[in-house]
Amino acid sequence: MADQLVETAVTNWAPRFCANGVDTSDYARITASIERWDDWCAAWCAAGDAHLALAEAAREGGHRRSAGEAFARASTYYHFGKFLFVHDRDQERRAHQRAVDALNAALPLLSPPGRRELVPFEGSSLAAVLRTPPGPGPHPTVILIPGLDSTKEEFREVERTFLDRDMATFAIDGPGQGESEWTLPIRADWEVVGAAVLAHLATIPEIDRDRVGVWGVSLGGYYATRLAASDLPIRATIALSGPYDFGHSWENLNALTRRAFEVRSGSATPDAAAQCASELTMAGRTAAIRTPLLVVMGKRDRLFSWRDGERLVREVGENATLVALDEGNHGCANVVSWHRPQSADWMAQRLGVVAIDGEA
Repeated sequence: MADQLVETAVTNWAPRFCANGVDTSDYARITASIERWDDWCAAWCAAGDAHLALAEAAREGGHRRSAGEAFARASTYYHFGKFLFVHDRDQERRAHQRAVDALNAALPLLSPPGRRELVPFEGSSLAAVLRTPPGPGPHPTVILIPGLDSTKEEFREVERTFLDRDMATFAIDGPGQGESEWTLPIRADWEVVGAAVLAHLATIPEIDRDRVGVWGVSLGGYYATRLAASDLPIRATIALSGPYDFGHSWENLNALTRRAFEVRSGSATPDAAAQCASELTMAGRTAAIRTPLLVVMGKRDRLFSWRDGERLVREVGENATLVALDEGNHGCANVVSWHRPQSADWMAQRLGVVAIDGEA
């Protein structure tokens, strides 16, 4: 019989994994083989190795697109092996590096291809992936912000939704996320992070610096909303399943998530982590949001109540729109057809994109 942590994982995460690149049959097969949480990372890495072998065989055979898809899938599997595996930092870091390496191998082979970027930040750097749609630039661009346990390695399907609508994507690991997890702790003041990201985007010829939007998921939804409340030149913002006040939601989080926040925030104790979590709040900041904001929440979200989104939209006023999905879970990964295309359409309109069918 699987232990409680594995049961929690299997019960809650299937929609998210499968909506972001994990084959449904693989998910069932991999999770059925795991009885102890200690074996989680190794099982997913073994599956990642299998897809890595497919990628290498396809590349050797000259099948670049198949190779890119398989490398990207391998990266996603490695990522989901380590995403909450913070109790074994050595194993977590090895899996993480395999995820990064596999994605780097995938980027030039994807359609459209991607490019690794490094954003200078406070004596370090933030790793990101830039992908641009076909055709001449500069392109309107959407910054994609992960949450507590997501990273840029998880975003191929999200990228595709925006790329298909003629927007470039810039998926970034911020402080405490992905490649920055090891050097920079989670921080609340994402306007500082956003300023560095926008300064870097201004140096990239393919990007239209006057048409930049932001999309964030889970804790990244908070970060995105924090950017919307800054004076940075952000045209529009989408917050998917983000908390209004992370500290208020602290007791709703499962043990794995609380521990991951403790580690990635650099907190010495659980009490210190709870205090750090309380600093991530939109209280007193919502009046500063004057650009369009789309808030997407699931009414079955067990982490952050959809009422958080309702409160946010009420406080922001006429510039904000709430989409509350009756069946949506955390991240609304179980109802992606009801929000991903619509969110991308909403962003395209705010960034002035003229789509193929002539709609602006």
